[in-house]
Amino acid sequence: MKISQLGEILSDEFAIKVAGGSANPEELAIEKIKDSDIAGVAFDSREVRGGYVFVAIKGVKTDGHLFIESAVEKGASAVICETPEVYVKYRQVYTDVLFLCVRDARRALAVVSAYFYGRACDKLKIVGITGTKGKTSTSFMLASILKAAGIKTGIIGTNGAYFEDFYEELGHSTPESRDLHRLFAKMLSMGATHIVMEVSSQALLMYRVYGITFDTAIFTNITPDHIGEGEHPNFENYLYCKGLLFSMCRKAVLNLDCDKTPYMIDVCNCHNVPYTTFACDNKSADFTADNVKFFIDKRMSTSFEVTDSDGVKTEIDVGVPGKFSVFNSLCALTAARLYGIDYETIKSALKTVKVVGRIEPVHNDYCKAPVIIDYAHNEVSMESLFEAIKAYNPNKIICVFGCGGNRSKLRRYEMGEVSGKNADLSVITTDNSRFEELDDIIADILIGMNKTDGKYVIKKDRTEAIHYAMSQAHEGDVVLLVGKGQETYLDIKGVKTHYDEREAVAAYKG
Repeated sequence: MKISQLGEILSDEFAIKVAGGSANPEELAIEKIKDSDIAGVAFDSREVRGGYVFVAIKGVKTDGHLFIESAVEKGASAVICETPEVYVKYRQVYTDVLFLCVRDARRALAVVSAYFYGRACDKLKIVGITGTKGKTSTSFMLASILKAAGIKTGIIGTNGAYFEDFYEELGHSTPESRDLHRLFAKMLSMGATHIVMEVSSQALLMYRVYGITFDTAIFTNITPDHIGEGEHPNFENYLYCKGLLFSMCRKAVLNLDCDKTPYMIDVCNCHNVPYTTFACDNKSADFTADNVKFFIDKRMSTSFEVTDSDGVKTEIDVGVPGKFSVFNSLCALTAARLYGIDYETIKSALKTVKVVGRIEPVHNDYCKAPVIIDYAHNEVSMESLFEAIKAYNPNKIICVFGCGGNRSKLRRYEMGEVSGKNADLSVITTDNSRFEELDDIIADILIGMNKTDGKYVIKKDRTEAIHYAMSQAHEGDVVLLVGKGQETYLDIKGVKTHYDEREAVAAYKG
C-alpha cells in the first residue's frame, strides 16, 4: 500500500482536503512527498518507525494530536488528524510529510488499517457477539462447534486471540481497529476461514469494527453496565451502540427472552437482516430449551433438551457448569445450525467444551469435590457465580478469593459480604495486590465479611489457600477459585510473575 493511496481510500472521511478547503483529492499529491510504501500504521507515537502512518486519535486520558511532532521526528511519512487548526499548522511546517484532516480519526484508523492489512476481513466469515453477559462463553462454545465440523476458526475476545497454536493476550475484549485487522490478516495467513469475536459496546462506539461486514451478529442480553465517565452517558446510548452491530451484518441470532430484543429486531428489519431467535423461557423462539438438569458427583454435569422450529428435539450435555451455560450453549447451537452443522457434531463439541476462566472445571483425583475456576471479580459476577453453583444443590461451597490492589475499596467490601452470605467457608487470600499491602486489602474484605456470620480463614499464599480448600472438601461439595480466571500471573509491587491456578490444583496430592 502506497502513501498516495491514502487520499483515495479516505476520500469519504475528509474534513479538510488541503489548506484552503479544496475538495479535489488529486491536490493531495504534493511534489515534495515521496510516494513510498507504507511501512506500518500506529496510533501511539511510541510505535512509529520510518515510513509509518500516524493516526492522532483523541483518547479518554490523552490526545494523540499532542504527539504529532514526536511521530514525525520518528519518521512518520503521513499523519492523519481531526483538528483543522493542527492540520493547517503542521502541514506548513512539515512539507515533506502528508497531512490529512478527517471528520473522525478513529474511523479513519479503521479504514486505513483494513487496507494496510489487505482487507483480510472481507476474506473471512466473521461472527460478532454482543451483549452484557455471555460473550466469552458463547464465543468459545460456537468456535468449538465450528472446529468440530472441520471449520478453521479463530477466536478474538476477553481471553485473548486464539487460532490453533497461536495465542495473543489482548487489552480489550475487542481490540483497537489496527490490532483487529492485524489479527484478521495473521489468522487468515495461517488458514482460518471463520472468526468468532466479542464486540463490545465501546468497540462500536469508538469505531473499532467500523467498515467490517459481519457474516452473523449475535445478541445475548443487555442490562445496565459500562455507564459513566469515559464510557456510555446513559443506558439508551449503551443500547443504541449494541444495536449498531445489527446494521453491519448479513444475518442475526437474537435472544427472545430479553425485553430489549424488540429493539434489535427493529434494527434488523430496518436493514433487511434476516434473524433467528433462541430462548429458554419464550417458547415462540425458533430454538428453545426445556428439561434442564443439574447434577453433581466428582464433576458437575448439565443437560437440557433443545427443540427447533421444525419440532426436532435433541438432548444436549454441556461441559461447562451453570444455568448460564444452558443459555450460552443454546445461543451457540442456534448460530451453528445457520452454518448447516448437524446435531451430532454440536452435541459432541458442547459435551467437551471448556471456556477458559469461566466456570471452568479443573479435575484432581485427590480432591473429593469438583474444583471450579472463575473470573468473577466484582459483586454482580460473584453473586451470579454462586447462583449458578447453587442450582446443583451442593452440600457445601468453599470459596477461595482475594481482591485486586489499587482498585475500588467498595468492591472488596461487597465481595467479602457476598462470599460471607453464600459460601460455607471462605478462604481469603492474595490476588493482584499491585502496589497495595495485602494486609490492607484483606482488612477491607473483612469489613464486608463481618456483616455476615460466614466462616472464613486467611491463607495469604494463594496456592496454600487452594490446597487448604481442597483438603476441606468432601463428596457433594464444590470448591470455587474466584477472581483469577484466565489470568496466568500475579501482579505484586509492579512485577508480574507466572501463576496459573490450574497448576496449583494439579499439584495437590491430598
